[in-house]
Amino acid sequence: MKKWPWIAAGVVALGAAGFFGIAPAYVEGSMNIVEPVALPKISEDTKRLHASLQIADMHADTLMWRRDLLNRASRGQVDLPRLQEGNVALQVFSSVTKTPKGQNYDANSAETDNITLLTIAQLQPVRTWNSLLQRSLWHATKLDRAAANSGGQLRVIRSPADLDHLFGVRMGNPKIVGGMLSIEGLQDLEGRIENLDVLYKAGFRMAGLAHFFDNEVAGSMHGEAKSGLTPLGFQVLARMEKLGMIVDVAHSSHAALADILRVARRPLVSSHGGVQATCKVNRNLTDDEIRGIAKTGGVIGIGYWDAAICGTKPTDVVRAIMHVRALVGIDHVGLGSDFDGAVTTGWDTSQLIAITQALVDAGFKPDEIRKVMGGNVLRVLRAGLAPMA
Repeated sequence: MKKWPWIAAGVVALGAAGFFGIAPAYVEGSMNIVEPVALPKISEDTKRLHASLQIADMHADTLMWRRDLLNRASRGQVDLPRLQEGNVALQVFSSVTKTPKGQNYDANSAETDNITLLTIAQLQPVRTWNSLLQRSLWHATKLDRAAANSGGQLRVIRSPADLDHLFGVRMGNPKIVGGMLSIEGLQDLEGRIENLDVLYKAGFRMAGLAHFFDNEVAGSMHGEAKSGLTPLGFQVLARMEKLGMIVDVAHSSHAALADILRVARRPLVSSHGGVQATCKVNRNLTDDEIRGIAKTGGVIGIGYWDAAICGTKPTDVVRAIMHVRALVGIDHVGLGSDFDGAVTTGWDTSQLIAITQALVDAGFKPDEIRKVMGGNVLRVLRAGLAPMA
């Protein structure tokens, strides 16, 4: 009988090892999937063109997962070695703080949360277990630590001067990558506008107002009410523009986006998604919304997963890009992968040359490709990161 306490302790230890050690990697491995598709044959001319690009991706959720950003992983879609292989100059890393159970594109309640269990299983600091604000601050710490330990290979971008410096050093070493912090849904404000300044101080320079549910700031296109901006939301938008934070309309309800377009004074982005003209899904942008974002001087980031582009091939990405070009011009479209955001894609970030080749094959000129692959995003960031007078 004396053996039973030891047996029980062993069972508990094995269970804990599985929950804290194996489960997080298993969960991620089942969600951030690369299912290779037939990629275009890469020409020598495209290789030279791709190597000369300053590539920017407006959205990846990599910081949500327990992985070392500096080491090449056997799972997921983004890490520093793969960013370098893909010749990415700037990766925007988003902070995901809460997702609803049974997540879907149609209607989600704000009453449940999948991320709490993930934070515990990953052994994140206890302060993150019941605070959405602290979860975002932890993501900022993770990026800062990765940059500090990267030997200068990863630089955190917080200002137009940081961007200019990044491109200066990349002229001598194209393996240097910039990382910028964003937020997927301002539920992490926890209803307090003063927390926006806390997040800005931590390094966040872009934010989507809503994610998969309605919050205190804005309605979500996947929420229950799908309402517009709240009174707090109007205050937050004005404060973001004054600080020099890019306003991201991805996931905002159509009513909220209409409110944002009505009052925005600085360029907007839709960091990741698609367009209804080529993929009629609720979360994608209508032609009128595309025109509205372009009118602000902003840019639409095209994603790589099926629900955004109705396919997972580079040609599906290009089809959406071509529609935006035809509707509002080449200056208003870019890349927004949603890598590591629980999506299945046909390639990871090391294989971005496939998009470059698909653009070449579709007849895009080199100057147009430079804009799509990063130039447009970098233009908007450089302008929008400067605080307003």
